[in-house]
Amino acid sequence: VKDVEMEDAADIASGEEKPTDAAAAAAADESMVEADAAAEEEKTEMVDPTESLNKEHLDALTSSMGFTLIRAQKGLLNGNGGTVEGAVEWLMQHQDDADIDEPIPFVPKAGGGGGAGGGVAQSYKCNECGKILSNMANLELHANKTGHSDFEESTKAVKPLTAEEKANKVEEIKALLKAKRTEREEAEKAQSIESEKARRFMGQEMAKTREQMEREALKRDALMRKKEKEAARRERERLRAEIAKDKLERQANKGKLKTTLGADGYNPSAVQYDVADLAEGVVAPKKAFKADPKKIDEYIKKVSSYRAGGDGQKCLKILLAYVGNVVDKPEEEKFRSINTENKAFKTKVKPFLGAKALLVAVGFKQNEAGDALVLKEDADRDTLKETKAKLEAAYAAY
Repeated sequence: VKDVEMEDAADIASGEEKPTDAAAAAAADESMVEADAAAEEEKTEMVDPTESLNKEHLDALTSSMGFTLIRAQKGLLNGNGGTVEGAVEWLMQHQDDADIDEPIPFVPKAGGGGGAGGGVAQSYKCNECGKILSNMANLELHANKTGHSDFEESTKAVKPLTAEEKANKVEEIKALLKAKRTEREEAEKAQSIESEKARRFMGQEMAKTREQMEREALKRDALMRKKEKEAARRERERLRAEIAKDKLERQANKGKLKTTLGADGYNPSAVQYDVADLAEGVVAPKKAFKADPKKIDEYIKKVSSYRAGGDGQKCLKILLAYVGNVVDKPEEEKFRSINTENKAFKTKVKPFLGAKALLVAVGFKQNEAGDALVLKEDADRDTLKETKAKLEAAYAAY
């Protein structure tokens, strides 16, 4: 109001007439255009913000404390008050930023000349805590850290440190950095110790697990050997009983043996001699081998009774192959003949009581050469099919 009254008085004293509203508006527009042009011209002028930094502060940060030049400059530009301690505090908080080592961009040149009023603003003041902040970056950092929002410009400049204060501050900062470094090293050492403990614990647990698995494997192997020995013992006892029975039968029948015993190295059913013929030196001819189809179940049961080493199961498997091939492919001539001289028949069929009898019962007969079993033309196919089913069941139940 006071300014308006002074302008009115000046106008009256000079005797000039006030401009019309249109003229005033035109003058205002022209002034705004000139002001915008001047602001644009001033805005385009860019300067290096690091030129105004304190050289002593830069030297203290780079030479005494080991910071790089770019970090020292950023610390002084963004730190509190442009001081060494403010720069170090800012660098400690931003040393891990991704752009910490990027070049410092130029900034618009500040407008010159202060107003006619008080002094030039040299800092910012927080009205909530009274802290003096040297630049806008420190103001924003302080606001983010404290949540304060009431600030104003201040003409108070941050007082630079004396040489002695600077030296003390440098020592204090060095001690702080050393303490933080020591704390970090101790934390890393403790973490390393914990990792080593965890690694050793896992190694011990793995060793225990491996030892336990090895012990269980040894137990299983021992149990398996024990079972095999027991099965072999029972088989030997069975064979001894069969041999004793054979001897008794020979004694009761004057040296003749009506039954057969299938065992490797002992097969008395091959040739039977008559006592009278032996006395005269004449060998009796070999009798024809006969088998009853009604006793097929009995023959299968006898073969299944061989438990040692799974011999009975192997014999059942071969018998099933012989009979199954004839049933499934009756037109194949090769399946109608069984070579009794090959290794499979001699070791896995012939030694076992009931195996050859089963083949004869289903329709096989010895050929004239005596080296093969040949399926008869009138062999009963129903009997073959039933025998195949019985062999499959016995093999599965073994």
